[in-house]
Amino acid sequence: MIRLFKHYIPHAVLLLGLFDIALLIAAGEFAWRLRAGQIGIDVGEFSTRLWSHAGFAAMILTAMISVGVYGPDSLRSMRFATARLLVAVSLGIIALSFVDFLLASANFWRSTLAYGMALSIALLILNRLLIGGILGASAFRRRVLVLGSGPRAQRLRELGDLPETGFVIVGYIGMSESKAVVEEAIARSAIHNLTRFVENLGVSEVVLALEERRNSLPLKDLLRMKTAGVHVNDFSSSIERETGRVDLDTVNPSWLIFSDGFSSGRAVSSAAKRIFDIMASATLLFLTLPIIVLFAVLVKLDSKGPAFYRQNRVGLFGETFDVIKLRSMRTDAEVAGAQFAQKDDPRVTRIGSFIRKVRIDELPQTWSVLKGEMSFVGPRPERPEFVESLEEQLPFYAERHMVKPGITGWAQVNYPYGASLDDSRQKLEYDLYYAKNYTPFLDLIIILQTLRVVLWHEGAR
Repeated sequence: MIRLFKHYIPHAVLLLGLFDIALLIAAGEFAWRLRAGQIGIDVGEFSTRLWSHAGFAAMILTAMISVGVYGPDSLRSMRFATARLLVAVSLGIIALSFVDFLLASANFWRSTLAYGMALSIALLILNRLLIGGILGASAFRRRVLVLGSGPRAQRLRELGDLPETGFVIVGYIGMSESKAVVEEAIARSAIHNLTRFVENLGVSEVVLALEERRNSLPLKDLLRMKTAGVHVNDFSSSIERETGRVDLDTVNPSWLIFSDGFSSGRAVSSAAKRIFDIMASATLLFLTLPIIVLFAVLVKLDSKGPAFYRQNRVGLFGETFDVIKLRSMRTDAEVAGAQFAQKDDPRVTRIGSFIRKVRIDELPQTWSVLKGEMSFVGPRPERPEFVESLEEQLPFYAERHMVKPGITGWAQVNYPYGASLDDSRQKLEYDLYYAKNYTPFLDLIIILQTLRVVLWHEGAR
């Protein structure tokens, strides 16, 4: 994987994206030449159209990221990828037409956009048929040697078997006398020179998947590998990089303290984040006010009770604040006390079911963003009643409150809605990853992928 602004991106995804950019520029150029030939005008120099083609490619690529074209399901299923490509290119063309209308320019003719749309879809699908399979091959993955043969090694094996993973495991070495979970593991005693063994296999990374490190770390060998250019990584860091979450089963306070992340140099990023929050929330409130008012009236007509409701939530540094949402449940929904929302929850009203699916009930929360109590991106703020219980049951739960809560977040775009303790644990792992690796770049990825969640109703309940 390549680490870009503290966030890991698989080589296959990055290379596929670069090919897509080149093909989108080519589609824009072919569309222009086709239309120019039809109406009999001079084609002109390519350099004069470069910025228009770059804008065309950027808009389509943004739409592709937003609808999940580069997600794991798209990389493993051609049918899934094609469906999302059609949606992404269509949305991109609509957005380009709207931009051209607002700017009153003639950079994107309707006829050229139509040709560009058809060519883009054809080339992008062809790219996935020809290049996608090659990029997914083991030749483009890191060659990993696993030191360990227990449950952790087995977890890495299962992760390495996934089509979208960025590594291939070339061997396992049992470092202790305990029974091996991974049966094909080679006993350490059977290898005379571990450094030479790594060189012969062409290993680019060694992962320590030991259940107990005491008296089992081959420090001299690891030092020689490191100085020879082989990456040496611990199990928790490898899981974080490959899954985009912090593994609560294996991390400890010392790993969180000494690993990269939770950088103090965030003054500029935090200021930029706050400026974006103010501008975006003010704009969104202005644009969606008619929608909020309309559905407030519908909520009022659909069931007895107020159109809006306030609910106490836990925010930055554990401070509480009131969040405002459009009411989607009956007024007697919690007469028996606070409880998580369930699938097909009978407490949800008819209008409430719809506004939850399309996330309209979340729109009034932009007022909390404008006031500075929330951000657009961050861990979802939880209710104090639940926080108290979760802090007792889940390790490091309080650390998620070290960043400002958000309307959308890394957990929301990666994990479906869940209301059990195990779901809370899974979401916490994503929240900790966000708190540890926050950058504006990661915020941008989350905002773009939030559109995918809304379009496909992923996680809505």
